[in-house]
Parts: sequence; structure tokens; C-alpha cells
Amino acid sequence: MHAGTGSRLDAPLAAERRLPPVAGGLALAIALAAIATILGRRVPVVGPAVIAIVLGVLVRAVLDPGAWAAPGVAFASKKLLQVAIVLLGTGLSLGTVVHVGARSLPVMLVTLAVALGGGALIGRLLGIDAPLRTLLSVGTGICGASAIAAVATVIEVEAVEVAYAISTIFVFNVAAVLLFPPIGHALGLSAHPFGLWAGTAVNDTSSVVAAGYAYSHAAGDYALVVKLTRTLLIVPIVLVLAALERRRSPHAGPERRATYVPPFLVGFLAAAALGSTGLLGAGLRHDLSTLALFVVAIALAAVGLSAQPRRIRAAGLRPLALGGALWVLVASTSLLVQALTGLL
Repeated sequence: MHAGTGSRLDAPLAAERRLPPVAGGLALAIALAAIATILGRRVPVVGPAVIAIVLGVLVRAVLDPGAWAAPGVAFASKKLLQVAIVLLGTGLSLGTVVHVGARSLPVMLVTLAVALGGGALIGRLLGIDAPLRTLLSVGTGICGASAIAAVATVIEVEAVEVAYAISTIFVFNVAAVLLFPPIGHALGLSAHPFGLWAGTAVNDTSSVVAAGYAYSHAAGDYALVVKLTRTLLIVPIVLVLAALERRRSPHAGPERRATYVPPFLVGFLAAAALGSTGLLGAGLRHDLSTLALFVVAIALAAVGLSAQPRRIRAAGLRPLALGGALWVLVASTSLLVQALTGLL
């Protein structure tokens, strides 16, 4: 009798132990995304993507979910965002991807040069060490945390510098999500110029998606293609930095493979190619796009939940000042180049 009762009482505990580590944080991100989607329908000018990331930041600041949510938050903010990007690719044609990428290339190259040059000059004036200057420059000029992580594999850099660079980029990602759409409306930008601006001047892919789709669906599609084209610049930058590092410290240790093409980028191009064939049909493409936007909201809620303001406060203000200066410089340069080339 007692043994049977004990077995029944132990069953829920056993079931809980069988839950995967990602379950708690993922469930929290999904709940926030659902709330953001409902609120986004009521306030379409803001949109669920922006609301999701703000809700995530607020929950992290007020409740601090802690270690139990960390695996699920990490999974949602990285893997689910990549899945969403692949799904969004089904709504685009491969010809559009190639056309937009080629059209945006001059703006991307100039903004990258400004980020790298400005990082070296302003960083020296602020007395910031070269590795952190490099991380902040490539993070601002290419694609945020992904570029920082890739570059950190080929240069000598401390873990705390990587953490600070990513945290700094996060601050200005959130600022871009909140500020770019109203600034774009104030400037009277149409969908494509705004998409090009967001795609070249916002750091992480998650924030580009949030800012772009908050502006309009067309702006979001355009910004995403520009951003993924910009992501390809990781490859030559990492190769060059790896070569410079080998010349500077030829005996520092084994050479690391310096090629990095994100798998989700390949998936995005494959999805766009599939979408170009017409096999999916308009209804299915619409459903996949709707699903993708909800998955984006989940990922962005997780991005908000992963905010770590303590790291930024502990590291001081000079690197944060450099990140802010580069962010403003790149955003201004993107608009200026568009104006000079007749793209506005």
C-alpha cells in the first residue's frame, strides 16, 4: 500500500527529471512571445518583435530567471533564430536575394571600412586595448555577436573582453530596435531604403529582423537579405586577421581554421531557391512566413532574457563609449552613402 502510494508520488518528480534542460527557458520565451504577439496586434506600429525583446529585458531585470532558464534561453536566442531565418527565406526569390545583395554592396563596404577605421582611431584615443577595439569594430561593422565569436577564434583575446564586446553590442542592438523605426518614419524613408539602413547599420541579425519588421514587412524582408549578405564579410575579415595574427605571433600555438560560413546562411539561400520554384504555393509561403515571425518573437524574447547589465557596469565606460561612437558613425555613414548613390 505504502509502496504503491510512494510510487504515485514519485511519478511527477521522475517526469520532471526527464524534461530536457532547455524546457524551462524555452517555455518562458514562448510565453513572452505569445504575449508580444497579442500586444503587437494592438500596437502594430511597434510590432511583436520589438515588444518581445523589451519583455525579455524587463523579465530578466525584475525576476532574473537564473540558471534553470539559461539552456532554453541560449537555445531559443541562437538556434531558433536561425530556424526562423531559414523559414523567412521561403518567402523570397533567389533572384531578389542576388539583386539586393549586389545593390547594397557599396553601402556595406563603406560602412565596414568606417567601422574598422573608426574603431582603430577612436579606440586609441580612448586608451582601449587592441583586441577589444578589434572585437567592437567587427561586431559593429559586420554582424554583432557572430562576428565577435568568429574573430575571437583567431586572435589573442581574453574571455572577459569577448563578454564585454558582446554585451556592448547588445546595448546598441536594443537601442536600434527602439529608435530606428521612429527615426525612419521621421525621415520619410520607404521600405527599401529603411531596410538597407537597418541591414547595414544594426549589429546582430536578431535586431535587424526586429527593426525591419517593426517598420514594415517589405522593409524586414529587404533588411534580412542585406544583413545576410553582410554576414558573408566575416569570411575575408577572419582570414585577414588570422594571417596578421600568425605574422605577429608565429609561435603562439597551432593555427586555427579561419573559415566560417554560418550554416543558417546556406539554409536561407536554399530556402529562397525553393521559394523561387513556385512549388510551395502562395498559401503555404504565407503560413511559413507567419510561423517564422512567431519564432522570431520567441528568439528575441530569449535575447532580452540573456541581457547581462552587470558585465557592462563592471567593465567601465570607455569601451561602451567606443561602441556607441561606432554605432552612430556607421548609422550616419549608411544614410550618407545611400543619399550620395541615389538609393534614398
